[in-house]
This record gives sequence, C-alpha cells and structure tokens, in this order.
Amino acid sequence: MRLPSPTTSDRRGVHEGRPYELWLPGAEPPWPAMVIVHGADSRKETHATFARACRSRGWAAVTYDQRGNGESEEPLSPAAVGDVGRMAALLAGLDEVDARRVCARGSSMGGFMVIHAAAISDAIAGVIALCPAGEQHLLDGVRRDRFEMRIDRDSFEPWLGEHDLRDAVQLMGAKPLLLMHARGDEVIPYTWTEELAETAADPVEAIVVPGGHHRSLQHDAELQEVALRWLEKALR
Repeated sequence: MRLPSPTTSDRRGVHEGRPYELWLPGAEPPWPAMVIVHGADSRKETHATFARACRSRGWAAVTYDQRGNGESEEPLSPAAVGDVGRMAALLAGLDEVDARRVCARGSSMGGFMVIHAAAISDAIAGVIALCPAGEQHLLDGVRRDRFEMRIDRDSFEPWLGEHDLRDAVQLMGAKPLLLMHARGDEVIPYTWTEELAETAADPVEAIVVPGGHHRSLQHDAELQEVALRWLEKALR
C-alpha cells in the first residue's frame, strides 16, 4: 500500500536573507500566526510537523533557516534575535493575518531566540518555548565546539556573556509565555525552565513532561495541540 505524502508548504522564498516556508490555513480570516524557530544544528524542515498542526487549527505559520544553519549564508550572530521579529513582520504583512496575534515558538536555541525577541519586539504577541537554552548552555557549546553550525564567534560569544534569559523573560511583561520541557532532557535541565517560569509575569505556564529527551517534545502531536489551545485562550 502506498501512503500519501505529507502536505507541503504553500510558499517558499527568502525574506531579508532568511530562507523560509509559509503555511496558510483554509479557515476564514483573520488568522493568528506563528513564527517557528528551530534550534542549533537544525533547519526549517525539521519543524514542518508543527507548521502543519498550526495550519490545521487555522493558524498561518512560517518556518525559516536561522543564520549559520540550513540554506542561510550568514553565520550565526546576535542579529539572529532580530530575525524573529522580521519574520513576524512578514506574517503580519499578510492581509488575512491578525497582526495583534502573531506569536513565536522555538525549541532549544530557538526557544532562547523567541524569548529574547519577544522582549524587544512589539510584533510578537506570545511565546511557546520548548526546552529553551540559556546563555551559559550556548556559551559552553560554542567554547567546546559542540555545534556544527557556522558561528561568528567574535560577536556571538561576547553578546551571550552580556545577556541573561531571565531578564528577557521579565522584559516580556504580560505577553503569554508557555514553557515546555522533558524531565529526561540530557542537554538542558528541566529545572532551568522552572526557574524561568518563576521569573515570568502572568500569563505563564510551565509544563514538565515525565521522561523524554532533549528533542522529544518537538513533534509530540498532543503537546502541539495543548500549546496552541493555551495560546488561543491567553490571546483572547
């Protein structure tokens, strides 16, 4: 028996240097929208499952290659934080999208990026962060050459040393923040997510799932639905 191929994105392109794929729902507009940000040593295609989940619930979504990864030409640098806001602006520019409900979801380094971006960008209304990395986790990985991605170390390392994700969480203010972590994460301890949740203002929720590993939450269909429902309620 031949199985049908998974549905693909509706549009591909490059926006301000970022190769992206756009996913559009068939629901009646206005649509909420989601910027989906992958982690280190990854690419936009790895989060297509969540993009499809967004589309099926009536959300527009965009996945893109972070600097230093996938089809991106530039190395990773502090400018990657601003890329999240630029992709949010791409979604907000669609006539069918409700610009007041553009959110961002990131995993690991992507979770780090979306929190920092939401702290400085009015274009991002809420955040889902899966097993988010902190500055020290990333610094340790860079200094030990654990990453395959291309990195502008002269700019990225000092920038990491000057920032603290807990401060960014506070700067998010009242923007909804959903944190999700696997208790069995072997890369970033789940207690880090609990610490971030204690720092955040309401509305915030931390979901710690028994077992699992660093990447196990990314493609969990049940948790994807939980996350989208939580944001939909928080954004009303």
